[in-house]
Amino acid sequence: MSTLVILGFDGLHTADEVLNKLRSLQKQYLIDLEDACVVERDTEGKAHIKQAVNLTALGAAAGGSRGALWGMLFGLLFLNPLAGMAIGAVAGAGAGALSGSLADYGIRDDFVKKIGETIPNGSSALCVLFRSVTEDKVLAELEPYKARVLKTSLSNEQEAQLRAALEKLNG
Repeated sequence: MSTLVILGFDGLHTADEVLNKLRSLQKQYLIDLEDACVVERDTEGKAHIKQAVNLTALGAAAGGSRGALWGMLFGLLFLNPLAGMAIGAVAGAGAGALSGSLADYGIRDDFVKKIGETIPNGSSALCVLFRSVTEDKVLAELEPYKARVLKTSLSNEQEAQLRAALEKLNG
């Protein structure tokens, strides 16, 4: 089961830095990220959302390869596999990009937009959906960023423990 944690930061680009840090920790198998997104609210109050997974590009790539395969197979039937492969790749990439842009994977977009409305101007938030984490090592790596818990899907007891650990790190 996945766990959602939303961390707030005082700096405008701090959430981006923390996401990059979490990606490096994922390569060390200390956290298993399912999805993440960064919300930044500039000094004028406009919220900017950056998704960690670009579903349009993933859909286009997957659709293009599937379309090329099916196009080549149909092209073999009509004795022109190269033309079939090319037409299939273009059609598949278009369909895949469209389906990817319409999909909502992981953290829901409307939920992230609501988070963007609640954070103060000139700050940022990081929404992280993860499957597993080595808490002591990951929390130690987050210490310099002065993170504070905004929301979680943890139980009240677990959330209180997380808040206490971050407050202890932040001094």
